Amino acid sequence: MKRALLLLLGVGSLSAQVTFDRIVNAAKEPQNWLTYSGAFGSQRHSSLSQITPANVKNLELQWQYQVRSLEKFEATPLVVDGVMYTVQPPNDVMALDASTGRVFWIYSYTPSSDARPCCGRVNRGLAILGDILFMGTIDAHLIAIDAKSGRPIWNREVAKAASGYALTHAPLVVKDKVIVGTAGGEFGIRGFIAAYDAKTGNEVWRFHNIPEPGEPGHETWKNDGWMHGGGSVWVTGSYDPETNQTFWGIGNPGPDWNGDPRPGDNLYTDSVVALDADSGKLKWYYQFSPHDEFDYDSVQVPVLADMQWKGRARKVMLWANRNGLMYVLDRTTGEFLQGKPFVEVNWMNGFDEKGRPMRVSGKVPTRDGTLIFPGNQGGTNWYSPSYSPRTGLFYIPTWGDYSSIYTKNDVEFEEGRNYGGGRPRGTVNLARAPLNVRKDGEGFGAIRAMDPATGERKWEFKMSDVTDAGILTTDSNLLFSGGREGFFYALDARNGELLWKATLGGPVQSGAITYSVNGRQYISVNAGSSLFAFALRQ
Repeated sequence: MKRALLLLLGVGSLSAQVTFDRIVNAAKEPQNWLTYSGAFGSQRHSSLSQITPANVKNLELQWQYQVRSLEKFEATPLVVDGVMYTVQPPNDVMALDASTGRVFWIYSYTPSSDARPCCGRVNRGLAILGDILFMGTIDAHLIAIDAKSGRPIWNREVAKAASGYALTHAPLVVKDKVIVGTAGGEFGIRGFIAAYDAKTGNEVWRFHNIPEPGEPGHETWKNDGWMHGGGSVWVTGSYDPETNQTFWGIGNPGPDWNGDPRPGDNLYTDSVVALDADSGKLKWYYQFSPHDEFDYDSVQVPVLADMQWKGRARKVMLWANRNGLMYVLDRTTGEFLQGKPFVEVNWMNGFDEKGRPMRVSGKVPTRDGTLIFPGNQGGTNWYSPSYSPRTGLFYIPTWGDYSSIYTKNDVEFEEGRNYGGGRPRGTVNLARAPLNVRKDGEGFGAIRAMDPATGERKWEFKMSDVTDAGILTTDSNLLFSGGREGFFYALDARNGELLWKATLGGPVQSGAITYSVNGRQYISVNAGSSLFAFALRQ
């Protein structure tokens, strides 16, 4: 049975009043962090510049908040006018004083026992509109919460948790709607993206990630594979106000590693879809990995940028994909502009004239196993990259020189049970083999700075373990990130030089943010089961 508990701890006068116009113009108020990726373009870049390469060595811990959960702490906080809102896993919302860490209120939600997310009882954050916060839950509910008091306003079941559905990402607010997508592809669900009225919670539109009979794209599924086709959403999409298009990455088809039951390209899995934000109608799509058999979910963050492309201004989308390739697409039309590997890739060897990857013969899962680069966790994954308009570089958290041996087996669909159809096997235990004892091809974590105009790597910062951390950049040419070994880094975004680091005692599995209160800039990040906030020594 679901329960909602509220703990009030000295609530002051909290008044959010975050209009949609404020979110559209989030770049004009860098003291706040108003949506999952900082702004609708998802660049994870801030114009704050009080902290610089010259003084970042003077960063000191200002406060630390210890959460009660031992689950992976992947949430990105929101900061609104000095108040921080975040989620301790799986689904407890907290309002904190962003300058001291003092708790204003906690809203505790107990998910149904039917909840069975594949990859941890996680939550990646919240959305806000007016004075209302929105949270998706691991039992596939969408909840509206009063930002002033922490009291629930409405609660809608989006899908059935018992069938494997879950909501793990931060919702996206567009105009008067709240948009979410369902996770659960490992259980043979049919994923979808849906918009809900922010005031009532009523569903406004729904887009089927796996097209049903009569819908465009259904012809890419043979037999009845579409009925359990997967197509999860793990990470918050982006939005372009000029075209009123919202962009979402869609996960792998099911079964994951055996494509025999689902001949065809399997749209819209492993794709980015551009949807009309008012109606949910498909405007365009691009499929990164047709007929995926490597679990290469395209659930990464669509990063929007305006840049010079081959001599003229162009509105582009930058995408670092789990399949090991970095893409540049025209975000208005979906036209393929460029695709280049940013890690070692052996499953494809180029693109045809329409931007379709050309597969290498024999590079498929087999009964005996096939060695594939990148491995099952991908060249990157759900963790956020960053694009800096200041440097013009695209920064990707990567697993370098990493492979898996892919095997496949027969599997029958059973509701609520894993529908994998195989097993990838790592070539090294990444948790136990530090960088200095690994051989070539055994994997490491790195931040790679890429020139999106050419696809060339400009610099690399290697870590002693792999990374699940997102990246933040600032106008002062700083880059913040971390890794599984528990370090939190500040690098020079121009050349990758290490300028500062702190030991946080647990893996960094979230993206850092920056904000300011009373003119003082803070850097905040989760690590282990704690939330940390740093500022310059005074």
